[in-house]
Amino acid sequence: MTSTTPPTSAPLVALRGLSKRFSLRGGLFARNTRELRAVDGVDLDIHRGETVGLVGESGCGKSTLARMVIRLLRPSSGQILFDGNDIADLGERQLAPYRRRMQMIFQDPYASLNPRMSVGDIIAEPLEIAAWGDSTTRQARVTQLLDRVGLSRDHAMRFPHEFSGGQRQRVGIARAIALEPELIICDEPISALDVSIQAQVVNMLEDLQQEQGLTYLFISHDLSMVRHIADRIGVMYLGRIVELAPSRKLYRSPAHPYTRLLLDSIPVTDPDRAHTDAAITGEIPSPLHIPSGCAFRTRCPRATALCAEREPALQDLGDGHLASCHHPLSPEAAR
Repeated sequence: MTSTTPPTSAPLVALRGLSKRFSLRGGLFARNTRELRAVDGVDLDIHRGETVGLVGESGCGKSTLARMVIRLLRPSSGQILFDGNDIADLGERQLAPYRRRMQMIFQDPYASLNPRMSVGDIIAEPLEIAAWGDSTTRQARVTQLLDRVGLSRDHAMRFPHEFSGGQRQRVGIARAIALEPELIICDEPISALDVSIQAQVVNMLEDLQQEQGLTYLFISHDLSMVRHIADRIGVMYLGRIVELAPSRKLYRSPAHPYTRLLLDSIPVTDPDRAHTDAAITGEIPSPLHIPSGCAFRTRCPRATALCAEREPALQDLGDGHLASCHHPLSPEAAR
């Protein structure tokens, strides 16, 4: 991949050829195994203080990639360079210093919180694991964090089931920022929330980023929301990034047909602005049987024989815009 790293700055996170493969057996007594390529050779830089959005259909590998970045999953191959250090193959003891520097906000705020622990204990847990201060200092920190995410100190004594979905996600955010991390992985943090609450949570994340200089990897299938929070957006399809561009450029002039079709699938309320282009047709192929050449060719309206013969490389189109397509859309055609 052509690097988009500015020559004067090093990325906080740099992924190089990152892949994750799962071996699947055909049955209880089957001897043959099949390989599922969940993430396939991803290169990506995430710079300090920026928000990189990652979008794509369900099953494209977004969450698997996120869990590798934060090392909840060990990659099958490739590098995860965090502040210049490769953490891809580190053991748990070696990872300990990095754990407090990167945290995660999960999709389901209820499933990510221990129902037997009070909210105060949930937020204090990372502080205790990191031996951060004494019990009095930690209690004061919990109160401060609750206030920062719009909850009161009285909420510390309650349990997760006593809160609404939006409040539970606020608890998850408070826990994520407790140790003042540098990187936060947001794995579809608003998809389980009511529409009226989603904007509040996104605004809070933006405020926290400004206050603490946070770096976000924001994963979502909601392109309309990612547009408002991300500086750059990567589009994933079957484990690969097929397009990467600054947010405005991606929405204004998408180069990959898949990106264009995703954008055309965004609901609009103004009938005069309704899209007339064809929507995405067909089902996403199984990661066990990825098509030859371009993986998107079986659903692409612009596919040719070349697309079946050769996999397109991720090429630099200028101004930080990358796309892997043999027949990229011109700026005029993308409008």
